[in-house]
Order: sequence, then C-alpha cells, then structure tokens
Amino acid sequence: MATSNANQFLTTPRNPTPLSFAQESQVIELYHKRVRGHCANQIRDFAACAHGRTFSATWACRSQRIAMNSCMMSYATQDEEDAARNEWFANREKRIQERKAKESRRQEQEKFHKEWWGLNNKAKGGEE
Repeated sequence: MATSNANQFLTTPRNPTPLSFAQESQVIELYHKRVRGHCANQIRDFAACAHGRTFSATWACRSQRIAMNSCMMSYATQDEEDAARNEWFANREKRIQERKAKESRRQEQEKFHKEWWGLNNKAKGGEE
C-alpha cells in the first residue's frame, strides 16, 4: 500500500496549477510538437512512402506506419507531457513581455494615426 502511494506521487503532474482551456490547449499543442520532433524521421519516411498514394498507402507503407506509430507511442508519455507543461511555464514570462511589447506598439501606432489624421481635436460626434 505504501508503494502504491509513492507511485501515485511520482505520476502526478509537477505543476498542478489549473489552467484555462486555452492555456491547456497550448500545453497540449506543445506536447504534440515535442513528440513529433522526436519522431520526425519516422514521420518523414511514412510521408515519403504515402506521397501520391490513396488506398494503397494502407498496405504499401505498413512498415513505415507501424514504425511511426510505435515511435510516437513510446514518446507520448506523462513525463513528456510534464516536460511540455514545464516548458510552457518557463516561457510564460517571455510571452507576457511579448504581449506587453505588442500592446505598446499598438498604442504608439494608434497615437500616430490619430495625430496624422487630426483625430485628437475632433469629438466622437463630429468636429467641435
């Protein structure tokens, strides 16, 4: 019983912070990207075999498909998902800074636009 509790603690995510649906989908997207990155050669081999085929790709590219799927299944683990979640959290500050920089650029462009067209002197309903 003590070992099952120890195993349970080892398999729980290291970042139990609840995320919104959009944030969780970003983590999942990063997770899939990481898995595809590990299996890029097998995916490339299967795609090269399946190129120009329709139904015949099922049996003609069977060995490549099995190799690709087994590679992806071997890397699609909870540890890899935890690594993707940790990477998402590590890049969180960077994304916040990028968002702030984008907003300040937008405000500068809006200010320039208003100055250029003389919109600062006009009321919303027309000229004063």
